Amino acid sequence: MSEDNTIKMHATTILCVRKGDEIAIAGDGQVSIGNTIFKSTARKIRRLHNNTILSGFAGSTSDAFTLFERLESKLESFNGNLLRASVELAKDWRREKYLRRLEAMMIVADKKETYIVSGSGDVLEPENGIAAIGSGGNYARSAAIALVESGTSLSAVEIAKKGIEVAGRICVFTNLNIISDELK
Repeated sequence: MSEDNTIKMHATTILCVRKGDEIAIAGDGQVSIGNTIFKSTARKIRRLHNNTILSGFAGSTSDAFTLFERLESKLESFNGNLLRASVELAKDWRREKYLRRLEAMMIVADKKETYIVSGSGDVLEPENGIAAIGSGGNYARSAAIALVESGTSLSAVEIAKKGIEVAGRICVFTNLNIISDELK
């Protein structure tokens, strides 16, 4: 238990890779509560807005689904404008007392843009087209950056899967049950 007497949940690694015209997202399937693996086959990647946007979450599942629903609503309101919808979601997330308690982060990407959206009001665009969140995010991101900078012939989805695989070998809260998706 954490200092506030709640169970500390560690959940997932999500990696998004943009390479040329390709965009892919991958995530592991592990959800841990404390030092216990609670589930190894969770699906933390979704498509939004008529299958034009890839998204993945790290954190509480119920909180993430609340955020997915809110983002989908914002996307409808702003005709699929991912940046505007993400900014408006982040503003709501920070302003509304109900949303401020949500414990999750999201990566969202379409064919042109990639963002990390957080409850602190951040909407961050990665400099190199590679974004990662979750307990193994830094490991996965580092692996993906190294692969891209090496000039690999691997596709975006192959790099994303490889990045999660590397994280799964290092981070105890990341497993090798990798789920991926890509926009072509």
